[in-house]
Amino acid sequence: MRKSRWFKVLLGVVGVFLLVVVGTFSYLMRGLDAGMQVTVAEPDLSRLVDGAYLGEYQAGRWSNQVQVTVEQHRITDIQVVKDVTFSRPEWTEQLIAAVLGKQTLQVDAVSGATVTTKAYLKAIENALTQ
Repeated sequence: MRKSRWFKVLLGVVGVFLLVVVGTFSYLMRGLDAGMQVTVAEPDLSRLVDGAYLGEYQAGRWSNQVQVTVEQHRITDIQVVKDVTFSRPEWTEQLIAAVLGKQTLQVDAVSGATVTTKAYLKAIENALTQ
């Protein structure tokens, strides 16, 4: 009789563990396909007046908010106001450096962070096109 009780407890623990694993995996993967399909348009910097522009992108764990500073029709600074859920500062810094250096949103995705890259670029685009 004792063995069946322990077996039921073990099954319950394994069941809870599997639910947690499946739930976590589902959360991590939700929106991944949609994020891969995000397109980023090039804003017309020549139409922008000097100032700081706030933009955001809402997409689950890739939601973020940025502040983009424009001076003399050039992007001079990008600050992350609200980071993505699982941020990697080195990826964010690499992306921001590419945008500032090339003065375009048409930059290569950071290796290993395609959806995160697109999420930040979309927030920058939203800041500059509102």
